Amino acid sequence: MAKKSVDKKMKPQTTGSVRASISFPHDVYETLEVIAKEKKVSLAWVVREATELYISDRWPLFSPKVTQQP
Repeated sequence: MAKKSVDKKMKPQTTGSVRASISFPHDVYETLEVIAKEKKVSLAWVVREATELYISDRWPLFSPKVTQQP
C-alpha cells in the first residue's frame, strides 16, 4: 500500500507581505549586517528600508511610506 502524500498548505499572510529569497555578494551582505547592527535592527529591516528608499527615489508616485527606525 502506497503512502498518501500530505498536502501542506501555507498559512495565508495577513500583513500583505510577500516572502522573498535574495542572494547578495558576500561583501554586500557583510555591509548590510554592519548597518543592521549599528541601527539595532534586523538585516531584513535594512533591506526593506533600502528597497523603499530606492523605489521612492526612482518612482516617487509609486513609493510606499518609508518606515522609520523602531
